[in-house]
Parts: sequence; C-alpha cells; structure tokens
Amino acid sequence: MRIYLAGPMRGIYRFNFPAFAKAAAKLRAEGHVVFSPAERDNIKYSADISKGNTFGDEQQAVHEHGFSLREALGADLAWICAEADGIAMLPNWEDSKGAAAERSVAVALGLVVLYL
Repeated sequence: MRIYLAGPMRGIYRFNFPAFAKAAAKLRAEGHVVFSPAERDNIKYSADISKGNTFGDEQQAVHEHGFSLREALGADLAWICAEADGIAMLPNWEDSKGAAAERSVAVALGLVVLYL
C-alpha cells in the first residue's frame, strides 16, 4: 500500500522527525511505500531542517532554511490526492491542524486510515 504518514510537527522537539523516521521504517519493513513529509522537507531544503530546532519552531525553519508551510502542505496534499492508498496517523495527530486536514482529505477520498 502507498501510505502518507501524518502527525504533529510544529511545537514538538525537532518537529517530531524522529517519530516520523521510526514509523516510516516500520511501515516500509511491512512492505509499504511511504511518503513522509519529514523526509520530503529534508530533501526539499537539502538539509535536516529539524536539526537544532529544539522546539519545532516554524519561524526558525523559515529563517534558517526558507521553509514554507503553504508550499509544504500543498505538496503533501497533492501526494495524498494523486498517490496515496492510505494515511497512517502518528500519536497525538488530533493536536495538529495539518494532520487533521490531511486526514480529512484522506477520508473524503475514501482512503484507508491507520492509527499508529
């Protein structure tokens, strides 16, 4: 299955990238193709944008890397719409506006929703 990985990022230590990496590895070990927005951000900005960002501060990422939430969320939602068979929700996704929006799109499209 082609799975989009969703979860809270902003306001969490290193944007929660360690949890995204662990979940992506687990899902891949199970044979899934995984799109991780954490990995996408690091590829897009040619750097680990979470490194040194203790509090998951979006403005720090903007200042240090030129991060754009509008661009990132647009690319993430486009992948869900065009590629995903399902979405996997990291713990505490309910506290994230972005993850809630991604889940809503997945539900609207009738995709499988997994809760990790």
